[in-house]
Amino acid sequence: MGLISRLLGRGLGQTARAMGAAVEDVAEVFRPNAEASAARADAQLNNARSQFGTEFTPARTGFDKAVDGLNRLPRPCLALGTLSLFAYAMTDPVGFSSRMRGLDAVPEPLWWLLGAVVSFYFGARELHPTSAVRPAGQTSSPSGG
Repeated sequence: MGLISRLLGRGLGQTARAMGAAVEDVAEVFRPNAEASAARADAQLNNARSQFGTEFTPARTGFDKAVDGLNRLPRPCLALGTLSLFAYAMTDPVGFSSRMRGLDAVPEPLWWLLGAVVSFYFGARELHPTSAVRPAGQTSSPSGG
């Protein structure tokens, strides 16, 4: 009886394994393999981290450093310039009012042009990260993930 059960058991074991593999293949059509999905997500995260790391490596040349510095200047200059206008108005009201009368003489279309330039500059800087090209099938979500 031992020989019959070993032969029958071995045949049933192989058949069960083959059926299990077939069921797994069919199931993956309807539901993705969780282990493979986790591996893909891990690879994507590692790729993003390496890209992030290479993006923020130090500048290689003096020119790169100068351009990076110039790119960081407009916002602080505008903020500090606005604050300095308040300080100037308090320290020299007469000089401040004469300069503001000079600004009042600037034609309105020029103000619109200045507003458009500043809006497009800062708007493009804010929009740039969200408009980056993404691989097919990848969508951005409001939660950032």
